[in-house]
Amino acid sequence: MTGGGTSGGSGVLQSVERAMRVLDRVATADGPITAREVARDLGLTLPTTYHLLTTLVTGDYLVHLADEHAYALGHHVDDLARALHQQIAPPPAVRRVAAVVHRQAHAAAYYATLRNTEMIVAHVDACPAHPSADTLSVGFHGAPHATAFGKLMLATLDPADREALLNRTGTPAVTPDTVTDRGRLLRQLHQVRGSGLAVEVNEFRPDLSCIAAPVNDAAGRFIGAVAVSLPTARLQTDRRALERVVRLGAVRASRAVVAHASPN
Repeated sequence: MTGGGTSGGSGVLQSVERAMRVLDRVATADGPITAREVARDLGLTLPTTYHLLTTLVTGDYLVHLADEHAYALGHHVDDLARALHQQIAPPPAVRRVAAVVHRQAHAAAYYATLRNTEMIVAHVDACPAHPSADTLSVGFHGAPHATAFGKLMLATLDPADREALLNRTGTPAVTPDTVTDRGRLLRQLHQVRGSGLAVEVNEFRPDLSCIAAPVNDAAGRFIGAVAVSLPTARLQTDRRALERVVRLGAVRASRAVVAHASPN
């Protein structure tokens, strides 16, 4: 039996949950991975692992590389990624705002959107002279405690929701300068609420800093953020000018979002 029932009364189908774990394991492998390795890493029996792998291959989520006796990601995963990018893409007017912020700040510009308790990068405007931070590409949604737009979200959450989120994600050290102490992080978030701006210095990448300002809907609810990333040395010399550019970009993005939601 491969475990098709619900798990612990949670409403989660055990077989589906296991299949997702298998897919995640293949996705994080350095290269093709064997069924035996998947079974060992996930604590599954080999027959169950083969059932799950076969199901994922049938759906084109994985491919079976027969010559290597191993498995790798299938093309349908890329299809899902493209669909995600299309679903989270901001309106054209917001993308134009990001381009202006990029040009005025001489820094990579981002628009991140709020989805439940996640900030997900929805658009990046960068160039060879002002490249985006590695991994901060469209779809990125990790390390909220270490990114400026993540700190904005944490600052706006209800305390109970914030505590639950941090308990789930933790506050791991992404760099030596990441704020990992919960008390210090909460003091930082208090400052973010007071200033209406989030700044992180070397917390997500060494020698790189980020500034983010909130984007709000017509009711004044936090729905996203405009942000820039740049070398920390530039932040130290141009901080006030950069903050003005980001704040103004967020105001313009808020107007664009409101106008898009109410075209009439």
